[in-house]
Amino acid sequence: MLVVKKYANRRLYDTEQSRYITQNELQGIIRGGRDVRVVDAKTDEDLTQETLVQMVLEGPSGHLLPVPLLFQLVRMGDDALADFFGRWMTWSLEMYFAMRNRAEQSWNPFASVPFDVGNAFARMFSSAGPKPPPPPQDDVSSLRRELEDLKKRIKKRR
Repeated sequence: MLVVKKYANRRLYDTEQSRYITQNELQGIIRGGRDVRVVDAKTDEDLTQETLVQMVLEGPSGHLLPVPLLFQLVRMGDDALADFFGRWMTWSLEMYFAMRNRAEQSWNPFASVPFDVGNAFARMFSSAGPKPPPPPQDDVSSLRRELEDLKKRIKKRR
């Protein structure tokens, strides 16, 4: 695990390469699959979570969390609700990656089309909250339905 020291002026120091790095370089390291631990240079306090949240919210993916949700997160303050949200978000991302991997591994010629996260979440969740994934069905008929759905989406976009 790479240890990165964070200084009060927000500078990041890569302890392995003995050099300062930018936040973009740190993102590249993480995207490359490397685990990183960010610590305060003076106190050795673990700042990993804080730094990762900062990267997500200040980076190009910051638009993923709508403003009303951000207001609710700030207002929550309740540890139980925060824990629920964290678990729900983790479960949602796991479902997204599983569905995306399934689409990429299928023989479907449209598998390279970017997976539409918004529609996936809308289908997975209703006002009643998270639903378990549907039981497995016949793969061929399931693939046929997916193919027909993709054809309809492509026609709509034209």
